[in-house]
Amino acid sequence: MNIPKTMSAMVLEEPKKPLIEREVTVPQPGPGEILIKVRACGVCRTDLHIVDGELPEPKLPLVPGHEIVGTVVARGVGSDRFRIGERVGVPWLGRTDGTCPYCRRGMENLCDNALFTGYTIDGGYAEYATACESYSFRLPEYCADINAAPLLCAGFIGYRSYRMATRDPGTERIGIYGFGAAAHIIAQVARFQGKEIFAFTRPGDAEAQNFALRLGAAWAGGSDQDPPQALDAAIIFAPVGPLVPAALRSTTKGGVVVCAGIHMSEIPSFPYSILWEERALQSVANLTRQDGEEFLEISPQVPVRTEVIPFALEEANLALERLRSGEIEGAAVLVVR
Repeated sequence: MNIPKTMSAMVLEEPKKPLIEREVTVPQPGPGEILIKVRACGVCRTDLHIVDGELPEPKLPLVPGHEIVGTVVARGVGSDRFRIGERVGVPWLGRTDGTCPYCRRGMENLCDNALFTGYTIDGGYAEYATACESYSFRLPEYCADINAAPLLCAGFIGYRSYRMATRDPGTERIGIYGFGAAAHIIAQVARFQGKEIFAFTRPGDAEAQNFALRLGAAWAGGSDQDPPQALDAAIIFAPVGPLVPAALRSTTKGGVVVCAGIHMSEIPSFPYSILWEERALQSVANLTRQDGEEFLEISPQVPVRTEVIPFALEEANLALERLRSGEIEGAAVLVVR
């Protein structure tokens, strides 16, 4: 393939400022890396946290984007896991050191020296991107590029959160707070496994509630409402701290509340009585490659169907603004020509 010397990219030069379309040099893959011709890149709420300055110390200037789908067009020295022309996906976890105490304990998601796609290394809001081949994934053939993109973060992080929420085999009723990209994917997995889903949206958001019901939720209502039955577990995808005590109050004895976001507003104080009776509060940090492999194995069995709204690469700011204002039903995806 004839690879150009320059490419179009959407660049964050300063947090709290819009991305700027720039013509930049196409990156070269280093040892153990691949160069990918980007076909699609999901627009994740984490991207929004980075752009809005809620996550500290991003690489600057930065090409955001960590739900990358594309084809391998070049390989660095020692890179042989993927063939030229093969479709791959690149997630948030870009690489780890493999030697820190967390990596040695199988907890690479907590690596002391991890690098993150679209945050500390350039991501996929561009025509080309490099990635470490060891942290890239083969994608199931059943879904198109645009539909595969949300699987790589909304799917992976959602699946890790779901596994934590369902560690007790008796877990049947699961509350999901914030019915966006991750929720609409994991609701499908949960229903496939026979779980009941109770969806909580912004108060009065009938559109999102109907969306949840169409995906098989047993009940959908505002986050200011109580579910019709006590929950065995709850997953909070919305970055809203006051949802934590609300979820605890809705959870039965021995239940777990999982906070799935990388950023959340302040959690207000709450009485010990709603944590007592062996309820647990759990956070999720990043992902492991095992999470990704397990999820990509189960997704074709469901099969997971992602609801996406496409935007052109140069419309990245519009996609972020619509995500910020809560107008995205499902997932926003940049389509790269």
